[in-house]
Amino acid sequence: MRTFKIVAAIFCLFIFSVVSSWAQFDMLGAGTETREGVFNGGVGITTIEDETYLTITLHPEIALGKFGIGLNINLLYNTKDGSIRSKDWDESYDYFRMIRYIRYGWKGDKFYTRLGTLDGSRLGHGFIMNYYTNEAEYDERKVGLVLDADFGQFGFESITSNLGRLEIIGGRCYVRPLYATNYPVIKNLGLGATYVTDVDPDKNRNSKDGISEWGLDVELPLISTKALWLGIYGDYAKIVDYGSGQAFGGALHLKRLLGLLTLEARLERRILGEKFLASYFDAFYEIDRYVPPSHKEDVLDTTKSCKGIFGQLRGKIINQIELIGNFQRLDDQPKSGILHLGADATKLIPGLALTAAYDKKNIETFKDVRTLDNRSVARVSVGYKIKPYLILYMDYIWSFVFDKDQNRYVSQERYAPRLAFNYNFSL
Repeated sequence: MRTFKIVAAIFCLFIFSVVSSWAQFDMLGAGTETREGVFNGGVGITTIEDETYLTITLHPEIALGKFGIGLNINLLYNTKDGSIRSKDWDESYDYFRMIRYIRYGWKGDKFYTRLGTLDGSRLGHGFIMNYYTNEAEYDERKVGLVLDADFGQFGFESITSNLGRLEIIGGRCYVRPLYATNYPVIKNLGLGATYVTDVDPDKNRNSKDGISEWGLDVELPLISTKALWLGIYGDYAKIVDYGSGQAFGGALHLKRLLGLLTLEARLERRILGEKFLASYFDAFYEIDRYVPPSHKEDVLDTTKSCKGIFGQLRGKIINQIELIGNFQRLDDQPKSGILHLGADATKLIPGLALTAAYDKKNIETFKDVRTLDNRSVARVSVGYKIKPYLILYMDYIWSFVFDKDQNRYVSQERYAPRLAFNYNFSL
């Protein structure tokens, strides 16, 4: 009953976030690349390491058919001496990182690839890797690569977190053994195998702290049409030298129902063994992979076997509101809740642009959801549309920054006004 109350309360918060027009911070996860051109830019003021900077940003995204490119040009001028923040441009790699991403296609297409910043990356059903991002903070941006291909009878998904340095690499191969037959339903049966490894979590090549995980999965679409996808699936995963776990669930995808609603829903039951964590490579992984004097791997030694639930709801309503919410909680295990919320309602209210995102782990009660601490990542942006293409924003950002004195990540709270230029166009 207690679990039900927490899930219900979180669902109410999720709905409230939409009604209040909270929205986007790359928070809708995999597959959120723009399908039209967008030119974003702005000026603002921000504080980093007790220094105040005037910020000039340009974030154009260009979409031409299935091809897209996003740039990330940030100039930070110190308000005391007018100098550009040198830390942003002290390596040749920093100039390459101005290209936020280059992509072809969208996640789930027959062919999809993305080079640069990875947002909400997933392999398979997400039991091993789900909502992973390689951008823990601005100064820690990395150039990663995703490459997927589906040839019908077989296919693969792959990911590399950092082309500049070998870190996380992973992939999933799958086969549909009955694809060439005429058997209804069962001809779409898919069998998959996944492997992910982090070669060097603590960034010290002399230490031997690599972590690897492999898994097997099965998927059977029961209905697969242009308007509706309904299927069941199962996953097994094993963290090398640690424990294993299983998950069984179902998924539903409604595509533009009556032109008003697009909906994806997923619910699964998880049975997790000792020394095992579901979605080990998650949205917090780049922060948790090395938290001195230990790192995320150390948590596995004290993790007990348990059972739990995972649910996700994602949708688009009347082409005005995009939203997503997922939540995991383990049976009879305190502080096991993990939450991700996001919504985009920038088109809902004339004259306003409202966006937000929220991630939280170690949730026990609804009070945990309502408070920001070192278990939270959040961003809320409220904007006034001076013109349809010119928006004055106030951003509230709660995130993490690496503190060299403490030799660990610490929470950072910022308010950042900015004047944004946003123009959608088609090529």
